[in-house]
Amino acid sequence: MIDSILRLAIERRLLILCFIFVIVGLGVWSYQKLPIDAVPDITNVQVQINTAAPGYSPLESEQRITYPVETALAGLPNLSYTRSLSRYGLSQVTVVFEEGTDIYFARNLINTRLGAIKSVLPPGLEPEMGPISTGLGEIFMYTVQAKADARMANGEPYTATALREIQDWIIKPQLAQVKGVIEVNSIGGYNKQYHVMPDPAKLLVYQVSVEDVVLALQANNDNRGAGYIERNGQQLLVRSPGQLGTIEDIGNVIIAEHDSVPIKVKDVADIGIGKELRTGAATRDGVETVLGTAMMLIGANSRTVAQDVAAKLEDIQASLPDGVIAEAVYDRTALVDKAIATVSKNLLEGALLVIVVLFLLLGNFRAALITAAVIPLSMLMTISGMVKTGVSANLMSLGALDFGLIVDGAVIIVENCVRRLAEHQHKNGQQDLRERLNTVFDATSEVIRPSLFGVAIITIVYIPIFTLTGVEGKMFHPMAATVVMALLSAMVLSLTVVPAAVAVFMNGKISEKESVVITKAKSAYQPLLKLALRFRYAVVGFASVLVVFCLWLASTLGSEFIPQLNEGDIALHAMRIPGTGLEQAVEMQEILEQRIAAFPEVDKVFARIGTAEVATDPMPPNVADNFVILKPRSEWPDSSKTKAELVEEMERALEELPGNNYEFTQPIQMRFNELISGVRADLGIKIFGDDLDQLVLTANDVLKVVNAIDGAADARVEQVTGLPTLSVIPNRTALGRYGLNVAELQDWVSAAIGGESAGIIYEGDRRFELVVRLPETTRRDIDQLKFLPVPLKNGDYVPLEEVATLDISPAPAQISRENGKRRIVVTANVRGRDLGSFVKEVQESIREKADIPPGYWLDYGGTFEQLESASQRLSIVVPLTLLVILGILVMAFSSFKDALIIFSGVPLALTGGVLSLY
Repeated sequence: MIDSILRLAIERRLLILCFIFVIVGLGVWSYQKLPIDAVPDITNVQVQINTAAPGYSPLESEQRITYPVETALAGLPNLSYTRSLSRYGLSQVTVVFEEGTDIYFARNLINTRLGAIKSVLPPGLEPEMGPISTGLGEIFMYTVQAKADARMANGEPYTATALREIQDWIIKPQLAQVKGVIEVNSIGGYNKQYHVMPDPAKLLVYQVSVEDVVLALQANNDNRGAGYIERNGQQLLVRSPGQLGTIEDIGNVIIAEHDSVPIKVKDVADIGIGKELRTGAATRDGVETVLGTAMMLIGANSRTVAQDVAAKLEDIQASLPDGVIAEAVYDRTALVDKAIATVSKNLLEGALLVIVVLFLLLGNFRAALITAAVIPLSMLMTISGMVKTGVSANLMSLGALDFGLIVDGAVIIVENCVRRLAEHQHKNGQQDLRERLNTVFDATSEVIRPSLFGVAIITIVYIPIFTLTGVEGKMFHPMAATVVMALLSAMVLSLTVVPAAVAVFMNGKISEKESVVITKAKSAYQPLLKLALRFRYAVVGFASVLVVFCLWLASTLGSEFIPQLNEGDIALHAMRIPGTGLEQAVEMQEILEQRIAAFPEVDKVFARIGTAEVATDPMPPNVADNFVILKPRSEWPDSSKTKAELVEEMERALEELPGNNYEFTQPIQMRFNELISGVRADLGIKIFGDDLDQLVLTANDVLKVVNAIDGAADARVEQVTGLPTLSVIPNRTALGRYGLNVAELQDWVSAAIGGESAGIIYEGDRRFELVVRLPETTRRDIDQLKFLPVPLKNGDYVPLEEVATLDISPAPAQISRENGKRRIVVTANVRGRDLGSFVKEVQESIREKADIPPGYWLDYGGTFEQLESASQRLSIVVPLTLLVILGILVMAFSSFKDALIIFSGVPLALTGGVLSLY
C-alpha cells in the first residue's frame, strides 16, 4: 500500500501540486477560525443553581433551600457530585456532571427537577441556573466612573446610584448583544429604588399600618386594558391608566379615610429615591466604583469575544452622558496575546534553528529547502486538524511542538534520495525526469520502513496522555492531540510531497560530498567512539551506575500537577472579620488599594467585595477579590526584580494594615483552583461532619499542624462562624394574649425592617422597584426598634419589646456542603517547595498530630487531586506503553537483543532529564 502511495505521489506530480494548494488554502482558512486562548479551559461540566433569599440566615438558607434542592437533584443521570454554599440571603448549589455530558442536556434535567420542587420551597423564592459559561468565562471587566467636574441633569455630582443606573440601562443592554457574550454581570453602586419610608409616630396618629401602606400602593399602581369599542366604523381601544410615575403620584395615593378625610401616603411617610440593600460593592484605585464583567458563552473564542467587547465598549462611550467614562480594567486579550506571542516566538525560533541545521548538515541547498517546506505545510495541516477537533491554540497545545521531530522522517528520505541520485549521476551522468522518478521511488522505499516506525514510536509515546481523564485530561489532551496531528501530517507529507519534490527539483548537478559540519563532527566523534569501544565495559558500567543514580535522584525530586503560568498580574484575596459590614469593608478596601497603588510597578488595582448581581462567585461582605494589574516590566524602576520579590514586598507592606488577612495568587490560577475542588488555594483539606462547632474545632487543630510545615503560605480556616445576628425572638404567650401569631409578627418585622415590594415604577424601558420600609435612622437604631408599634387586629398597637425579645448573638457565617454532608475547609498555598512532597508531609503530620473525632473524616482537594489521579493512571499506562514500543522495535529488527539495545536509549536519555530537573 505504501509503495502504491509513493508511486502515485511521484508520478502524479500535478496532483501533488494541487494537494499543496489545498493544504495551504485550507490551513489559511482554518487559521482564521482557530480558537485562541492562554491556557486550556479545564472547567468540568457544571451547573450553578442560585436562589436569592432576602433576609434568610445561612442556617435557614441551608435548611429550607439548599437541602431540598440537593435532595431533588440526587439520582440525576451522569451526576458526579454536588457541593453547596449557604450564606445570608443566598443559597448556591453547584452540580458537577461526568465528563462528556452535554451541558444543555444537563441544564434541561435540572430545570425539570427544579420545577417539581417549587411547592417545597418557601413562597416567593425562585431557584435560577447560572449563565451558560465556564469557570474562565470572565474575559473582560470594566469600570464606570464620572469625572470630578461631571454633573447630572439636576446639577449635582454623579452618585453611585446614578452610575449603576447607567451601567444597567445603557451599557449592559448593548454589551449583551455582542456575539459570544452570555452575561454582563454588575457589582457596585446601588440599584435605584423608590422608597416609601413610614414614620412610626405618624402611623400611630393616623391609625394605619405598614401593611396598609403596601396594600394601598399595590392597589393604585396598575394600567388596565378594557378591550375596544367600534363607533362609526372606527375601532377605539379602551384602557384605564393608573400607573404611578412620579414621587408626587406616590405621595397622593390614599391609604384610608377617617371622618371623610383621606389619609395619603405623604401624610405618614417620606418618599424619595433610595438604595437597595446591596450584597456587593466595587472599588478602583481607592475609590468606590461600578464594575461590569462580560462573561463568555461556553465554547466561544475568548480572544475574539474579548476583542469584540472592547470594540463595543468604545462605541458605547458615545452614548454615555458627558463626563461618564467606561474603561476596561481587565482584558483577557492581553494575556492571550502575551501567551501566543511567547509561543509564536518559540515556534519561529525553533523552525529557523531546524532550517539552519538542515542547511548545514544536508550540504545541499535545494534538499534542505524541500525538507524545510515540511514545517509550514505540516503546521497548516495541524491547524486545520485543531479547528476540526475543537482544540484551541494555547501554551499547552502549541508549546509542545518540536520541529525536529516533525522533519525527522523527511530528513531520512531526502538524505537517502540525494545519496542515490548522486550515485547514479556519478556512474551514468545526469538523469532525465523519468529516471529520477524511479531512483527517488527506490530510495524512498529503502528508508520508508524505519521512518514510519520512528513516527509510530513517537506517536505511541503520547498515548499515556490520552488516557488521562477529568481536569488533567482537559489540560494535557490538547498538547498530545496537536503533536500527534503534526507528526501524522509530516508523515503524509514525507510519503507524498517530499519524494515528488525531490524528483522534480533535484534536476541539476548533485554533490554527494559531506558538509563541513558533518566532516568536523566525524573527526571529533571517531576517536571518542574508538575510545568507548576500547573501554566498553567501563562505559557500560558507568552508564548503568548513572541510570541507577538518576532513578534514586528522581525519587527525591518534588512533583507538581502543572507549572504555574506567570499571568503578569496578581490576584489578592483580602479577608476581614466575619460580620464586617459592606460600608466598613469598602472603607478598609480603599485604604488597602491606596497602599497597593503606591507601588511604582502597579498600573491599577480594582476589587469586587461581596456578591455580584449574578452570584457566579458568591462572597460575604467581609471578603474582597483584588486584581492588581502590573505595568510592563520595561516601566518598572528595577526591571530585574522578579514578580515573587514584588509579592513579598507587597505582603510586608499590607501586613501593616490592621484587620486584613491575605492570600496571593493570580486571576486564572485562582479560578483554576476553585474549579478543581471548590477551593481557591493549592491545597484544600476538607473536614466532613455534622456539628458546625466541632468542625471548627477540628479545622483549627488541623490548621496548627499545617502552619508548622515548611512551605505553607496563606494557611486559613474557612470563615464559617462569627456572623453577628439580631434575632427578633417571638414571645408566644404574649402574642397569644394580644391575638397575634408568629407569622403575623414575622411578616411585620420583615416588611418594616427588611422592606416589602409594593410594585414597579416604569421610566420608559427602565423599571425600578417601589419599596416600603422604615427610615434608615430607625432601622439602624436597635434601641428604637424595641418601641416600634406592632399593629393589632382591633386597630390598637403594642410595642415590639412586649411581644418579642431582641437578641444579638453570633451565628454561622456560611454553611458548606458536599455530596449532602456539611464540611469545612482548611486552605493553604505552597511556596518555595513542590506540591507533591508538601501534601505528603501534611498527610503524615495530620495522621500523627491532629485529633479527628469519630464520625468525622478528611479529604484532600486542590490541584493535588489531579496530580495524584494523573500519577496513578500514568504508573499503569506508561509501563504498558514502553512494552508496546519494545514490541515495535522487535518487529522492526526481528531481534529481541537488537531491540533491547535500541530501547536502552530510553533510561539513558532519562538521566539527562532527571539531572536537568535537579
